[in-house]
Amino acid sequence: MTIDSDPTPGPLRAAVLLLRAEAVALGLVAVWLIWSDLTAPTTDLTSALLVTAFAVGGAVALWALGGALARRRAGARAPAIVLQLMLLPVGWFMIEGGMGWLGLPLIALGIGMVGLLVSGPTNRALGFGDPTP
Repeated sequence: MTIDSDPTPGPLRAAVLLLRAEAVALGLVAVWLIWSDLTAPTTDLTSALLVTAFAVGGAVALWALGGALARRRAGARAPAIVLQLMLLPVGWFMIEGGMGWLGLPLIALGIGMVGLLVSGPTNRALGFGDPTP
């Protein structure tokens, strides 16, 4: 039996869990969109299918990035940060559209996730920072 002498730091573990939670939430939105595509009368099927494909792709990407970060793949951090930063304008437009109850938490989630992904313990776990002599 081996004991992992270098456990996953808390901020990285939290980021992985939140990425996976975002993937599940977006996956549920994708399921609802699929249901809507199949049952709702629509005037623009192409646009509906593209939005659905975007949601499915986003859920898959979030899940995959969470897995890659769990395996400490440094290359997964930048795309994860980009996806989190995309929450900022989405949240802002939700606030502008009268859905502040959803927009503010999305903005907070995006900022918090970026903080977790660039924190010192996450940097060290992913191999960023000063190399040891």
